Amino acid sequence: MYNGFSGGLLDYSIKIGGEAGQGIQTIGDTLSKVFSRSGYHVFTHQDYMSRVRGGHNFYQIRLSDRPILASRDVIDILVALDRESITLHEKELSDTGIIVYDSFTLKEVYEKPQFLNVPFAELAMKNGGDRIMANTVATGAVLGMLGLNLETFLGILKDTLQQKGEDVFQANEKAAIAGREFALQRCTQCSFSLAPFSAPKMLIGVNEAIGLGAIGSGCKFYTAYPMTPSTGIMLYIASKAKEYGVIVEQAEDEIAAINMAIGASFAGVRSMTGSSGGGFALMVEGLSLAAMTETPIVIALAQRPAPATGLPTRTEQADLLFALHAAHGEFPRVIFAPGTPEQAFGLTNKAFDLSQKYQIPVIILTDQYLADAQWTVERIDLKRFVYHDYRLRRDELEILSEYRRHAITENGVSPFGIPGDSHHVIVTDSDEHDEEGHIIEDSASRIRMVDKRLFRKLPLIAQEITPPVLYGSNKPDIVIVGWGSTYGVMRGAVDTLSKSNSIAMMHFSEVYPLPPVDKFDYLQVLRDAKKTICVENNATGQFARLMRAETGYGFDVEIHKYDGRPFTLETFIGELDAYIG
Repeated sequence: MYNGFSGGLLDYSIKIGGEAGQGIQTIGDTLSKVFSRSGYHVFTHQDYMSRVRGGHNFYQIRLSDRPILASRDVIDILVALDRESITLHEKELSDTGIIVYDSFTLKEVYEKPQFLNVPFAELAMKNGGDRIMANTVATGAVLGMLGLNLETFLGILKDTLQQKGEDVFQANEKAAIAGREFALQRCTQCSFSLAPFSAPKMLIGVNEAIGLGAIGSGCKFYTAYPMTPSTGIMLYIASKAKEYGVIVEQAEDEIAAINMAIGASFAGVRSMTGSSGGGFALMVEGLSLAAMTETPIVIALAQRPAPATGLPTRTEQADLLFALHAAHGEFPRVIFAPGTPEQAFGLTNKAFDLSQKYQIPVIILTDQYLADAQWTVERIDLKRFVYHDYRLRRDELEILSEYRRHAITENGVSPFGIPGDSHHVIVTDSDEHDEEGHIIEDSASRIRMVDKRLFRKLPLIAQEITPPVLYGSNKPDIVIVGWGSTYGVMRGAVDTLSKSNSIAMMHFSEVYPLPPVDKFDYLQVLRDAKKTICVENNATGQFARLMRAETGYGFDVEIHKYDGRPFTLETFIGELDAYIG
């Protein structure tokens, strides 16, 4: 069903497997760019061990002439850079699948018809003059197997190698041509067929989309301590820092990072920080400080398996309740969990807007799967992108007869001036304080301030939350529910299963507060369904618990996956089949 041309639709999967340090990501990234620039829809994900050298890793690419949002189990081309790739993944081959390998590198010859022996190293030496170009040969060979020309690949090579000189580019060009020609001549069993068929598409990951959304939202200060899988956000913003006037600071630890971000925000600069669970654990006192001082802050929390160091390069969705309850005290917060780059871009913008508007912390939950995956998108929709400056600037401050940083207002939002920008003194404190920001001890003031920060703001914040996406049948008998990174696999499953079932997916990307039902009564959709299934990449069903606690609704079935790996399409459909019948 998923192999090659499925129902007239092109759908191929390519897996590059090998050890860390063999250039797996180089081949995968390059092929993904070639396919996206040739007009194909692309989805990629990676699986790698926490080591610099050795271990078994792979990079998987799915390409199609229709939108795709998740990986398949079945592989059409396996590029095996080590023996273990063959041992582990040969069983995943489609009926027409091919394994590409170099017998000299693997020290073994495979005589089975589904194997294609391409001398990567030999062709690299003979045509490029350096064995390091073996990956260029391998990339050219895959394109030859698929019947694609090298024009796009060579353009990518030229851009990548322009600083190394024309000689280096020409050597790689020869290596690429040699790989393609060898595959065209020797792969007599290849039945693949590709050709550029539409306009090039944007290839982007969630970390890049968050970084882009932050820059577009006016973020001028990003600080973090590197921690997988959040580091990509910092690296992307750093790559654009000079162009857009952003200061990026690698802090000495996560405590310093959040406190620097809070300080910059109090001083008048839109600020952001990010980390994974272990780093976020160090940030929680700062999170509470931001809440007490009502200082806007956006935090990216990129999940990975825990406790402790856990599986640092694997994926999980087990920090939802941690993000919800982290930090001491009671205060409003917003939690977003994008499932696609488009959602990541838009929700980052919304995170900045809500944090500034209500002077609260907003947390963007991602995970390792999202951090390492890439999608093709037609375009990023800027229609809903907003920028409002909620801070009081000099002219606005100067006309005020008095200024109270924590003035009690009807909506709980106080005037927020910039220190040193006027004759007014701007004061706040981490202790409970009065309207001017000075420390207090009396119970009446304490009650007023809690009411202001929590009960006046939270109902208004809740009205800003967008309902979940319902995709599939408008009146489904079966509803699959998920949040964050489960978006793609749920959508793929609905597309497949809707041919014989009344089914829909309900995806929450704005997770807390839960959306009100006045805009879309999603609870009634769940109650009307014959079966509801909640799917999560964690062991305890954290979103299902949140739904039950906040609304009283309990799902009929919960599917939990907590082995550190994401769902693939066929595996997920197999899980659903057990309950759908």
